[in-house]
Amino acid sequence: MIELKVKEYQNSDKEKWDAFVMKHSINGTFLQTKNFLDYHKDRFQDASIILYKGDNTIVAVIPACTIVEGDRKIFSAHSGSTFGGIVIAENFYNIGHVEAIMDTLENYCKQQQYYEARLKCTSDIFSKQNNNLLYYFLFQRGYTSYDELSCYIDFASYQEDIAANFTSSRRRDYKYAIKNKLTFRKLASREEIGCFYQLLCDNLKKFDAKPVHSLEEILEFHEERLKELVEFYGVYNKEQMIAASMVFLFGRQVFHTQYLAADQDCLKLFPMNYLDAELIRTARAHGFRYFSFGTSTQAQGTILNKHLAEFKEGFGTQYGLNKIYIKKF
Repeated sequence: MIELKVKEYQNSDKEKWDAFVMKHSINGTFLQTKNFLDYHKDRFQDASIILYKGDNTIVAVIPACTIVEGDRKIFSAHSGSTFGGIVIAENFYNIGHVEAIMDTLENYCKQQQYYEARLKCTSDIFSKQNNNLLYYFLFQRGYTSYDELSCYIDFASYQEDIAANFTSSRRRDYKYAIKNKLTFRKLASREEIGCFYQLLCDNLKKFDAKPVHSLEEILEFHEERLKELVEFYGVYNKEQMIAASMVFLFGRQVFHTQYLAADQDCLKLFPMNYLDAELIRTARAHGFRYFSFGTSTQAQGTILNKHLAEFKEGFGTQYGLNKIYIKKF
């Protein structure tokens, strides 16, 4: 029987936590590093833990926060990250150690009197290998699973002619956009990124929503915290920005569109079709394996934004799942 020790995360663990996530895990991304999560650490009650074998060998880390609902305490995947499940070491991704990780996590949650655990697993295209062994043990332990539907492109099976992969309607709209002589370029200045952010806010207003990140946070990502990991692109009609995107770069594996926005008064020019096509072209040119459009669902995957999902699939996408696991103790 494999025994693991639990250590509650402290600020002094930041360097080794981040090194483990980025260099030694099968399913860690920068979204699970403390470098990223710390940008809004004051908003959450951190509950992250490190699982050790012996005194110094990290087997897994779990970025988490404590959520209180009424009189119930929830051990939750970190609310500030798309992925927040169990991050496992490459050298210990096997039946014995994953089983021990589950035993240790559940015993810890019970000892700390958590009512429930909620885990958001890293999607397979963002991982070095699939998460099936972890999924199996979560299933075996009686976790309820919810699936969020995502759309992505695998360039290994994507035709060289970008537009040849599109549906006929998406290809037609892209040709119209080309005729409108739109231009596409990378955004670099604070002013350009500010224009992107205003466009995004205007888009979300119609849904009575706001961006997850503030403009100040996005600028800090670009200039400091995620300097090599975030990029911005815009589409212009003459000198007017009419569509734009914020992109997260996951190594050279996934080119992920975190935000996409278009001027609602200029939709007849098909700027979003042009933007997405040029982003796909850019991702391929820079050697990425996948292009990710992200999810099109809400309410733990139970509500599908069908219009949005069908727009994305028109670019020749495949379908992926972001899996959420929940268990009451």
